[in-house]
Order: sequence, then structure tokens, then C-alpha cells
Amino acid sequence: MQKPLLVAPLLAALVLLGSAVAHAEVIVAEPWVRATVPAQKATGAFMHLKSDTDARLVSAASPVAGVVEIHEMFMDKDVMKMSPIPGLELPAGQDVELKPGGYHVMLMDLKQQVKVGDEVPLTLTIENKDGSRATIELKAAARPLNAPMKMHH
Repeated sequence: MQKPLLVAPLLAALVLLGSAVAHAEVIVAEPWVRATVPAQKATGAFMHLKSDTDARLVSAASPVAGVVEIHEMFMDKDVMKMSPIPGLELPAGQDVELKPGGYHVMLMDLKQQVKVGDEVPLTLTIENKDGSRATIELKAAARPLNAPMKMHH
């Protein structure tokens, strides 16, 4: 009796290994969302992102919100403005901070109140330089409305 060849599984493993090399390794640190009051329909999610290769955060999703967008806040003369952006660059090796008053993930059309201590599921979609995409699943802890930002030195 002849032993079966393991060519197909070996080939599949090599293809997977080869494709894994093409994807950016993105580390997510300190993800959190701001808790809401009853009937509030929007909140922000914040975190630190660090990619080992040039990549982009191109979208986000969460089951707690009907609409999730990547936003930036900026000063226009003396007025703070917020608007959606199509993606956020993640330069290789650099810490990109999503924070109140800056870049953030906006959760809108909330389906329920986000209470302090809740773990809010988020899915981030990262686009690699070659156009391929990968997702990152995470949970962000809800902090009080008046929670101070942690300072990084």
C-alpha cells in the first residue's frame, strides 16, 4: 500500500505562510469607549495603534452601533470641527493615538446605552500596502464620561 502524499496540505500551508508575511502586524493598546447617558446616540472609541509595516485603518464596525466611522477633529479658526475620513495612515513603527479631540472611531446610532464597565466589541479593518485587508477583533472598556485621558510620556 502506497502512503498518501501530503502535497495539498503542504502547499496550502506554504500559501498561508506566504500570505501572512504580506499582512501588517498591528498592535492595539488601551482601547476604550466613552460611556453614555440614557438616550445618547453617539460616543467615541479611542486607542493606540502600532503597525510593523505601513498600513491604514480603513473602517471599523461594532454591533452596538448602526454606523461606525473613522473621524478627525481639527480647529477651523476658533471652531473645533469633526468630520469622517476615508482612512487613517499607520506608518511603520509609529504609535498612532486615537484620542478625544483628535482621531477617533465614532460610534453612532447606538442601539443601547454604553455603561461604565461595559466591554464594547469593535472590529477594525486594516489595509496593507498591497491592498489586501485584515480585521482585528477587540473589546474596549467603557470609561466614565468625565474620565481623564491617560498621559503617555
